[in-house]
Amino acid sequence: MSYVTPADFTRTMIDAGEAKVFMATRDTLIRAYMAGAILALAAAFAVTVTVQTGQPLVGAILFPVGFCLLYLMGFDLLTGVFTLVPLALLDRRPGVTLGGVLRNWTLVFFGNFAGALTVAVMMAIIFTFGFTEAPNEVGKRLGSIGEGRTLGYAAHGAAGMLTLFIRGVLCNWMVSTGVVAAMMSTSVPGKVIAMWMPIMVFFYMGFEHSIVNMFLFPSGLMLGGHFTFVDYMLWNELPTVVGNLVGGLTFVGLTLYATHARTAPKRQAPAPALHAGIAAE
Repeated sequence: MSYVTPADFTRTMIDAGEAKVFMATRDTLIRAYMAGAILALAAAFAVTVTVQTGQPLVGAILFPVGFCLLYLMGFDLLTGVFTLVPLALLDRRPGVTLGGVLRNWTLVFFGNFAGALTVAVMMAIIFTFGFTEAPNEVGKRLGSIGEGRTLGYAAHGAAGMLTLFIRGVLCNWMVSTGVVAAMMSTSVPGKVIAMWMPIMVFFYMGFEHSIVNMFLFPSGLMLGGHFTFVDYMLWNELPTVVGNLVGGLTFVGLTLYATHARTAPKRQAPAPALHAGIAAE
């Protein structure tokens, strides 16, 4: 059967986290760059579909194609390593240190950002004919997204920051579920179907994904969005990164690790004599 049991895919999660800690710097950066670029292309595709059809659900249904492609090609997103890499540290794998975990996260962050930024520049050129005319309808939508999801949060102050953080938590709860779901099957169709569902949920619900935002907001700045780079970092990217870390590690990584890799002692069945005594009463 192609189905992998939770106990088995949890071990795969830990093994994957360990492998990422010891991956060469060059390989980590290349894989992260490609992951950021492919996800950015998927985001541009989803926004284009949404604008042209007027149906956000259609964009959400189609967006997971990018996530599935990058996963099957072995590329790394920050949201995924937030969940997988710490498990190798918790499992006390030889040579895995906190420094190694932080190194992986840092490299993947900058690799993802570089890949997403590359696509943001390319799409901005397409939407403006090389910056020679005003953005087309898709370009205008990208500008408004960046403005609404920075200044929109800032207008609510602390409540806006809390909302942003919670959206980041919920996002990586779903995205990391997609990462893990791909390990539940040994077949490509099984992996794709399992990944598709939670990724579609996060995108349609408007949760905050740090790597998708690495494309949306820089492209928004290039396409006339009325917000600044500081607005983007303070009122979206950095709180989203923290929310993504908490959501993926807490609700996916640690729960699976605790219940399938480091399970609590099983309860003992009542002694036969106790059963007999209860029956006699």
